Amino acid sequence: MKIEQKFLDTLNGKKNLLAFSAGVDSTALFFILLEYGVEFDIAIVNYNLREQSKNEVEYAKLLAKKYNKKIFTKNARLDSKGNFEAKARDFRYKFFKKVSKKEEYENLILAHQLNDKIEWLLMRLSKGAGVSELAGMKCIEKRDEFTIVKPLLNFSKDDLLNFLKDNGIKYFVDASNFDKTYERNRFRPIVDELIKVGGKSGYLKSFKILQNERESLQEHFELMYKKKKLYVIKLSNKKYKSYATSYYLKRLGYVISGKDRIAVDEQDSLVVGQKWAIEYVNEHLFISPYKTVVMPKEFKEICRVCKIPPKVRGYIYDKEISIKKLLRVYS
Repeated sequence: MKIEQKFLDTLNGKKNLLAFSAGVDSTALFFILLEYGVEFDIAIVNYNLREQSKNEVEYAKLLAKKYNKKIFTKNARLDSKGNFEAKARDFRYKFFKKVSKKEEYENLILAHQLNDKIEWLLMRLSKGAGVSELAGMKCIEKRDEFTIVKPLLNFSKDDLLNFLKDNGIKYFVDASNFDKTYERNRFRPIVDELIKVGGKSGYLKSFKILQNERESLQEHFELMYKKKKLYVIKLSNKKYKSYATSYYLKRLGYVISGKDRIAVDEQDSLVVGQKWAIEYVNEHLFISPYKTVVMPKEFKEICRVCKIPPKVRGYIYDKEISIKKLLRVYS
């Protein structure tokens, strides 16, 4: 299993945290990182939905002890109703952020692989998507809390299974991966069959093309200001509004739907997903959480005079963001 040098350059000499589950992907990545001499510790979440999850945590502890790794564990008790996958994702990322902040980890290593990327593409296609969503996961992505590193995106599930079997490495199979209640699992067998029939080279080429096109589109907008979760972006043309919105909302953990995209294209002031304020004024795109708070008349008047759009004012006021500093880039 040959890891590209760019990943090693990002990881070597840094404090790294591996998101571990004891499944095929993260177990393979654990031992691949060992082979390359990359220093890392591990973090695992037990959602307490399966009896086997206790054994997975014990296996993680065993590996941590054997290979002298720190291990961070977290128990979750989440409501299984509604979108459990989203709840679980939010829970574990909050956990990873908390651990990374406390222990000063610079990189979060995730074990997503090619099958995951194709599953994502198919799911987005079924909902209406643009280049930003279809290009999917980036292999290295800078976030506020850490840099996310995904070294396995060019490897298929079978590549990782063969690696584990060839080396006699124990791993667990999560029974919930076959539960069709979860959307991703309905696409999983389709993706497995597609790769078996056509191989993976065509998909790798397509993702490279999509990535190049995504980067070309990004040349048409520029981040002018960021404070907490407030973004102010300057666009070269209004037609890039929905693309820029999609790009920055994804960084905030929200993936826009096809319906969202149409609404952003048609409206200059709206709330997306009942949570995110989107405003377009004077070639500038404002994105922030949508907050309804009581604001003093003086503050509202300053915002009016300074042409700060209404839907982001609540967040600016709530987080005490300096309008004076904001106006240095927006005026």
